[in-house]
Amino acid sequence: MSRQTINKYLTAIRLRIVELSILQSAPLVGQIEVDESYFGARRVRGKRGRGALGKTIVFGLLKRGDKVYTEIIPNCKSTTLQRIIKGKISIEKRHPF
Repeated sequence: MSRQTINKYLTAIRLRIVELSILQSAPLVGQIEVDESYFGARRVRGKRGRGALGKTIVFGLLKRGDKVYTEIIPNCKSTTLQRIIKGKISIEKRHPF
C-alpha cells in the first residue's frame, strides 16, 4: 500500500472516531466527580513551586460506575472549569457536593 492510501484510511478512521464521540457526548447525570491532573516530567528538586509549570493539565469528570469525560485545558482558572462543567453536567440533576 502507498503512503497516500494509508493516510486516506487513517483520516477516515479519525473522522469516524470524532463522529462517534460527538454522538456519545450526552450530558452526565447523577453523582459526578471532578478532578484535574498535571502530566509531564517530574519536578526538578531545588526549584521553587509545586512543579506544575510546563505540564499538560487534564480536567476530568467521572460519573460513578459509568462514563468518564476528559479534556486538555490551558489553565485551571474557575471560568475555564465552570464552562466545561456547565456544558457536560445536566442542570436539573446538579448536586452541591
